[in-house]
Amino acid sequence: MMTFATYNLKGGVGKTAAAVNLSYLASLGGHKTLLWDLDPQGAASFYFRIEPTATKNSATLLERKRGLGPAVRGTNYPALEIIPADLGYRDMDLALGELRKPNERLGKLLAPLAADYDLAFIDCAPHLSLTSENVFDLAHWLLVPVIPTPLAVRAYTQLREFCERGKLAHKKLLPFFSMVDRRRQLHCKVVTQFAQEHPEVLHSFVPYTSQVEKMGEQRAPVQTFAPSSPGARAFVALWAAICARVGLPNGP
Repeated sequence: MMTFATYNLKGGVGKTAAAVNLSYLASLGGHKTLLWDLDPQGAASFYFRIEPTATKNSATLLERKRGLGPAVRGTNYPALEIIPADLGYRDMDLALGELRKPNERLGKLLAPLAADYDLAFIDCAPHLSLTSENVFDLAHWLLVPVIPTPLAVRAYTQLREFCERGKLAHKKLLPFFSMVDRRRQLHCKVVTQFAQEHPEVLHSFVPYTSQVEKMGEQRAPVQTFAPSSPGARAFVALWAAICARVGLPNGP
C-alpha cells in the first residue's frame, strides 16, 4: 500500500481539499483507496458526510489491539473508504509521548490494513508534533500545498529544514501550489521563483476558485458536482502529475 499524507505547518492552505479530491480521483482510477482523517477538526470526514467519532482519549485509540480496521467506514464512492476523525486526536501528542517508541505507533496501527488497499491518504492537522513525525515516518510521500506568498514559502522551507535536521526523508516532499490567482503579480512571481529554487515542486497547481469553496456546501469532491470547472480540472492534472512523479498507474 502506497501512502500519501497531505501536510502543512499552516492551516487554510487547501490541504483537506487536496486530500479529499485526490483520494476520490485515485479511487476512480481503479485503486482501492483509504482516507484517514487524522485532523481532530474532521473536515475531510465532513466532506464525505461522516461525523467524527468520540473516543474519550487518544490513549484508547493507540491501544487498539486490532489496529484501525474497526474504525473504517464506507463512503458514497465504491472504491473509497475512510477512517473518520476522532475527537480524541486532540490529545494524540500526549498519549504518544508516553510510549517507548512514539514515532512508530501510527504506522503499526495502519499496517494491518496494507493488504486491503492500494493507496492510503492521511489528512494531517496543521502543526509540527509527535503525531506529524509519525506521519513523516510512515508515509511514502508528503503532499504539501503551498499558497504563493512569502509566509507560506517560509513554512515550506521550515518543514524541509526540519526533515533534514531530523534525518527524515526530505525526498518524500511533493510541494504544489494551491489557491493560485494568476491575476496577482505576487503569486506569479512566487511561483516562478519557488520552481527555480525547488526542483521537487509539482508543475501543476490548484487555482483559487469558488467551485472548490463550494465543497463545504455540497459535502463532496468537486469533481462530483462541477466536473468541468477549473478546480476539478486542476485536481485531475495534479493527480496525473503525482502519478507520473511516483510511478503510479493513473487509470482503471
